[in-house]
Amino acid sequence: MMVKLTARQRSQLPTCYYEGYLEKRSFRDKTSRKLWTCLCGNTLFFFNEKKDADYIDKVDLRGLVSITDDNSQDCNLDAARLNLQLKDENIRFTAPNAEARELWKGFIRSVAELSVPALLTLLPGQIHMLKETVEKEKARLNTSAHNSLTGDMPACFYRMTRLEAALLLEREAKRGNLLLRPGSIENTFAVTTRQDIEGSKISHYRVTPKQNGGFVIAVDVPVSCATLHDVINYLVENTDGVLTPLINEEIYEKNISFFRRDHENGEMTVQQAPTNLVPPSVPSRKDIPRIPTPEPPPKPTAQQHLYLNDKLEEQEKQTEDSAAAPLPQLENKTPKKAIMPPVAGPVPKPRKLTLSHSSTTPDQRNRALTNPRGQIPLAALSELKLKLAQKGQC
Repeated sequence: MMVKLTARQRSQLPTCYYEGYLEKRSFRDKTSRKLWTCLCGNTLFFFNEKKDADYIDKVDLRGLVSITDDNSQDCNLDAARLNLQLKDENIRFTAPNAEARELWKGFIRSVAELSVPALLTLLPGQIHMLKETVEKEKARLNTSAHNSLTGDMPACFYRMTRLEAALLLEREAKRGNLLLRPGSIENTFAVTTRQDIEGSKISHYRVTPKQNGGFVIAVDVPVSCATLHDVINYLVENTDGVLTPLINEEIYEKNISFFRRDHENGEMTVQQAPTNLVPPSVPSRKDIPRIPTPEPPPKPTAQQHLYLNDKLEEQEKQTEDSAAAPLPQLENKTPKKAIMPPVAGPVPKPRKLTLSHSSTTPDQRNRALTNPRGQIPLAALSELKLKLAQKGQC
């Protein structure tokens, strides 16, 4: 009888190396069942359908003894059978064809033995896939303890002491009776359980990491597990479901609701936001008003400057040139008149010129013409009369 396991979904499983449909039949199975099988890490997980998230059964390959071909006849001529011998169980599988059987044998032995098996009828590309699987599985085992310490924890992990774990299980007895917590020694863990047997019975189990990866439940017969998730699964499965993990699931609302007050009577009512909102329709191109696009400025030619302040400099230069240039003379046809300053008092009478008889040089005569006293020398007067006489004869 298969029991549905919900401890981990497919998204929480280790890396999947190979998957496909297999018909599985073991001693406890009454009939064969075609199940979607995934080889994740060193464990085979079985799902009812390919799209299912929860697996219904699993097989740990660390107890592998051998895997051989089963040449018995099958109703499907293309099908190929194989036997998987474990330490405590023998399981029969039926692959879709002989090629799929060889691949399953190669992948199962690779993760169980951590080496590429020989004497397999596989192509070079398929052999390369097995080599990559071995390297990935080695890396996964080496880092499983580190991943557990950095957050890849089961949902029932709580950072608390032994006493706090016992009190929590007493208080939340209806929700679960098993939890994982840090151990008293560094880098170790412990599982605390509670059962009602004529009272409350609290038990603690130490879980220690292995040097080559994985964990061990430290009991009389040590139990090896690849991850802490497998530790919890082992305790749940091997107690027939009596032990159940204590998981504090956070509750989230499924509808968006809000309170609204009635303005007439003041009563508060609970309203729910609509969930089937229709997005606004996009208007057609015809309904959108067209905005004229401004014309781009003309591109500068080779003669134009690329700087905006060049035009300002040219204007300033023209202004300076015009200021420095002389003003144009306008033609005035009217006769010019002397402008006399205004006289405040009576006009003085002009002085009379008197002649002085003296012999002077030409320079002295010239200066005498501009004598400030208004006197003209006699030599200059004689010369002036002579010139006037000559003009009169002409």
